[in-house]
Amino acid sequence: MRNPDENGWVSSSAAWLDRMPERGDFAREFILDTPMMDRVKKSGAATMLDVGCGDGRFCRMAERLGIITTGIDPVEDFLHYARQTDPCGRYLTGFAEDLPFGDAEFDLVVFYLTLIDINDVRAAIREAARVTKPKGTILVANLTSFYTSNGTTGWVEGADGREYHPLGNYLEERADWVEWDGLRIRNWHRPLCVYMSAFLDAGLQLTFYDEPAPSGGPQERISRYHMTPFTMMMEWRRC
Repeated sequence: MRNPDENGWVSSSAAWLDRMPERGDFAREFILDTPMMDRVKKSGAATMLDVGCGDGRFCRMAERLGIITTGIDPVEDFLHYARQTDPCGRYLTGFAEDLPFGDAEFDLVVFYLTLIDINDVRAAIREAARVTKPKGTILVANLTSFYTSNGTTGWVEGADGREYHPLGNYLEERADWVEWDGLRIRNWHRPLCVYMSAFLDAGLQLTFYDEPAPSGGPQERISRYHMTPFTMMMEWRRC
């Protein structure tokens, strides 16, 4: 039986729920929410699966469009919060690599900043493709691979006195433990080719790609993001 705390999310769940407002953090509120919801609307989906739903925030957002949502996550504290906050929602315990659903159940499957937390990303993508209906969509928001290659190094000061976010060992697929604000979790770095190959091998077709810019927020955060953008979006269609 798998340990649901293998990537640190059980141990860090209380800190995450304490620090994460309903509007989300900078990346969610000011960069990803608007374009992600735009793609959800354009998908025309009636049913959606959120893989790694956490506290259920994105499910609640999609429900406002009249979409029937299902969230799945291995962390019971997150699911407890989601069920309390959204008592009419459907939230199940499970891992992305072994989804407890039949074939072709959902119009839309979402990975919202969760591929970096999944140990066997290739199995997770195969499972997502399996439970997606023909002509259905898999929508992804993820950290950029050049950003995650840095691991725990973060920003460094250059000889010119300016701050830089250097690359790390880009081609090495690995997991790094990161800590901030009382959280300690393990994030995966994978070169972009790993993600692209996994989706292509699952028989999916790329229909959308973007590296969205911030639409608001503190100017210092915006300026730093433009120096080193750290999020991207992809949309894949099951043929």
